[in-house]
Amino acid sequence: MIAVLSLFVGVIQISPSQVFSDAETLKLVFDSRFPRTAAAVIAGATLSVAGLIMQMLVRNRFVEPMTAGTGQGAALGILIASVVFPSSSIQVKMLLACSVALFTSLGFLAIVRRLPPTQPLLVPLVGMVYGGVLGASVTFVAYQADLLQYIDIWMNGEFSGVMRGRYELLWIAAAVAVAAYFVADQFAIAGLGKEASLNLGLNYNQIVMLGLVVISIVSALTVVTVGLTPFVGLVVPNIVSRRFGDNLRATMPMTALMGAALVLASDILGRILRHPFEIPVGTILGILGAGVFLWLLYARPRNV
Repeated sequence: MIAVLSLFVGVIQISPSQVFSDAETLKLVFDSRFPRTAAAVIAGATLSVAGLIMQMLVRNRFVEPMTAGTGQGAALGILIASVVFPSSSIQVKMLLACSVALFTSLGFLAIVRRLPPTQPLLVPLVGMVYGGVLGASVTFVAYQADLLQYIDIWMNGEFSGVMRGRYELLWIAAAVAVAAYFVADQFAIAGLGKEASLNLGLNYNQIVMLGLVVISIVSALTVVTVGLTPFVGLVVPNIVSRRFGDNLRATMPMTALMGAALVLASDILGRILRHPFEIPVGTILGILGAGVFLWLLYARPRNV
């Protein structure tokens, strides 16, 4: 229902009857409205899955890629490609963004492993500081290279520029998220910790690296296509786990579905709040996500 509504909400008002009677309206739907809707659905679903996997690997429910350095690393990779290889293709930018995002994810994991396990709230705080430092580095380099306006596109998620031919990379992220479903049980075992995983016969390091690759690809492709979209991978897995438990294979589809609905609903809200102007979906999610994050911290279960 939300996806259908998204096809008819925008600056140009259209009705369902026009789609079948007016060739220009049909072209608008296929060239703009459908790609935008598909991009929001894929971004929300894949970011939620990536957040769920990161929470398992880090063993903390209050982290997610876009606020713990992975998304900022992807933006840094895009910036490096733009400065060093200014004429590079989008594929080169994507590859470099994935590589830098993987590197920054490894850095966050290394930092987290040094934190005391008795202080779980240190993990999200350190993640935000880590992501903030990387984001500040991106801004500084962009300032020195006179690319502040350019990099601002990647630092705040929005879907107004999504058109046919400019969002298809997200289907790769969707394929990666679907592939992650088939190893969901291994991610769940890895979430028990290294010792328990090894005792159960799991190749712990291999699964952790696989999870980080999934997180990095999803984050990089999302940043390349629509920009940083915060808090989706944080609030959605927490809400789903509180309602449906921690069976990763069973809850991953529900997590993806709820993440898609959240991003799509936020995008529609951004289109109608100041119509005919738009509020970026990253701004909407930043406000909503921050509020839900504070609620999760305050109302966390006693055993966390």
